[in-house]
Parts: sequence; C-alpha cells; structure tokens
Amino acid sequence: MTSRRQLLTQSAALVGAASSGLWLPAHAQNSKLRIGLMLPYTGTFTQLGVAIDNGFRMALQEAGGKVGGREVEFFKVDDESEPSKGVENANKLVQRDKVDVLIGTVHSGVQMGIHKVARETGVLNIIPNAGMHAATRALCAPNVFRTSFTNGQPTQALGKVMVEKGHKKAVWITWKYAAGDEAGESFKESYTAAGGTIVKELGLPFPNVEFQALLTEIASIKPDAVACFFSGGGAAKFIRDYAAAGLKGKIPLYGSGFLTEGLLDDELAPSAQGIMTTLHYSASLQSKRNDAFRLAYAKTYKMQPDVFAVQGYDAGLLLLQGAAAVKGDLSNKKALYAAMEGAVIDSPRGKWTMSKAHNPVQDMYLRVVQGKENKVLGVAAKALSDSGAGCKLV
Repeated sequence: MTSRRQLLTQSAALVGAASSGLWLPAHAQNSKLRIGLMLPYTGTFTQLGVAIDNGFRMALQEAGGKVGGREVEFFKVDDESEPSKGVENANKLVQRDKVDVLIGTVHSGVQMGIHKVARETGVLNIIPNAGMHAATRALCAPNVFRTSFTNGQPTQALGKVMVEKGHKKAVWITWKYAAGDEAGESFKESYTAAGGTIVKELGLPFPNVEFQALLTEIASIKPDAVACFFSGGGAAKFIRDYAAAGLKGKIPLYGSGFLTEGLLDDELAPSAQGIMTTLHYSASLQSKRNDAFRLAYAKTYKMQPDVFAVQGYDAGLLLLQGAAAVKGDLSNKKALYAAMEGAVIDSPRGKWTMSKAHNPVQDMYLRVVQGKENKVLGVAAKALSDSGAGCKLV
C-alpha cells in the first residue's frame, strides 16, 4: 500500500516538474495519446502539409483509430513554413499541449527548430518530409525518426543510371541553398564513382527562376546530359525554359524526382516528355499495395494521393508499430525506439526498413515522363541507405 508520505512526495515531484516547464509524457495526465501535427497549413507548401496530414490520419483510421490500444487526440499548429517560428511553434505542442509525439515537418529550416526542441525535451519526433542531412547524420537523436528521404538519396541513385545510359559528361544545375547543395553533393559522389565527369556546376540564388543565361551556357558546353535539383513552381519554370531554349530532345535532362512530381498538368506535360528522374515513389508504381492505398485515399479525401501523402501514411504506420510494441506506453522509450528501429513498413512505395540513423532504407525508382505520368522504368537503386555520416547511433 502506498503511504501518505509517498503520495505527497510523488505529487510534489509532478508539480515541480510542471512548474519548471519540463515536458511530461501525456499518459501521466490523460489516457488519450496526444499527437501534435506541426505542418504548413497555409502558404506555399499548404498542399504538402494537407497531404501529409491526410495520409497520417488514414493510417490510424485503418488501424481502428487507436494507437497502441489508446484513443488519440490531435493538436495542430500551422508552421507557416517560417523557420524563425520553428522553436516557438514546436514548444506550443510540447510544453503547452504536452503531446506524446510530434509529427513534422515539410520545410528543412522549420525542421531545425523542431529538431532542437526534440533533442532538448526527448519528445518523439517523426519527420514526414524535411530532407535535411543533419537530422539523421551529425545531429541524429534516438527519439527522431524520418519516413521520407534525405535530400541526397534521390540523386545518389541518379549518377550510376546516367553513366549506364552513356552520359559520361554532365552539367549539374540547382538553386544555391541547403537542399540543392546536399542533392548536388550526393549526385557528384555517385556520378564520379560510376565513371562520369561533371564538366560544369551551375547555380542561382533560391528562389530565382531567371534561367535563360544558364541555359545558353549549357547549350555552348554541349554536355552528354544535364542533371538538376529543382522543385515546385521553380521546377516547372525550368522545364518550360529548357524546352523553349531548344535543349529538349538534344541534351537529355535528369533530376531528383521532385523536378516533375505533382507538376505534370496539361500545360507543362508537353515540355516535360522524356525527362528521367529518381524517387522513392511514383503514382504509376504497379503493386496491389499501392493500388489499394490510392483507391482508399481517393475515396476518403476525393483527391489523388502523392508522394507526400505516402510519407504521412508511413509516419502513421511507423508510430502504430512502435506503440503496439509498448502497448501504448510511449514512456517505455528503450522498447519503443527498438521497435521503431526494427520496423518493416509495408508501404505503397514498397517495403522499407529503418537505418540505425533513423532514415528509410528504400528502393529508388527510375521514372520517365510519359503523357502526364512519371512512368516507372525499374529500380535505380535497391534498398538505398543514406550514409548517416557523423551520427553517433550508427
């Protein structure tokens, strides 16, 4: 039997912890599992945030709406893709709402703020998109897991493919910012290791889209191929300008999958035909798992899923596996992390596992634009793992 003195001591400890602002696991205060979603719900990346949110919730609903046998309660914060508010917004969920797990985010600059809070408080963080290398390299942490990619994984798979197709002299072009730098670093490693030579590296400040002068330079160099990293509206502009400059059909264009992902509408598709990319997913991937996922998502949300929805869905699957292993007690961190590290995720992208640095070990697919699809040609790299360089967990 617990003595009155023990009860008073325990109560005082809880009060002291609360008043000091320390994070307490929510199961100590509430039987529901408290899940924080810190994603862009407004601004440039709104569609990405919504897709991740949708995919994550669908994974939980397919499991009966419970996680580790516990009912769930959601807390949402719009991160606005604003890095300067990253720490503040993460603390709203961790310190104010006392969430057990924080799902976020898209923008790598914002993720740095989440990462700081996760490392300081120990709250479980699952990254459904942001590909910054540091999260699963030098700044890796036992409580931080990623279900997407590192910025370098897609381009790491690209170099060997290009050389095998006879393109031994290439120009690399990207925006001059962290994601572009990291994608370029991995491309250079894989391309040169396969026997290719980068004859010129070109760049322009993010998010500048004045490509004409650089395209003129590419035309004068006459490389075997061009490899690049662009995404979103800037990628669409680059593809249109590349075709308008007369390079389409003359100098093959390759890129990280985000060059064409989600962009192939009636306007852009004609300029994009034949572009080859590498990515961990494609809507055209032929498998019963992907077909079932796409049908269920379309029925639930009245729209088609993209790679971001898949990454959110897989974040849900990862949490479900970890929570099941500890029967919903996320304070059992050693067993929780071990289960998540050992998870095999049966994803629409294909089965994948977790590296010791907590980044997906996954297939990278070679895709080509045909019509308005990124048609899968095959596997460019099987079970590709990021290096995890500098991670103390490795």
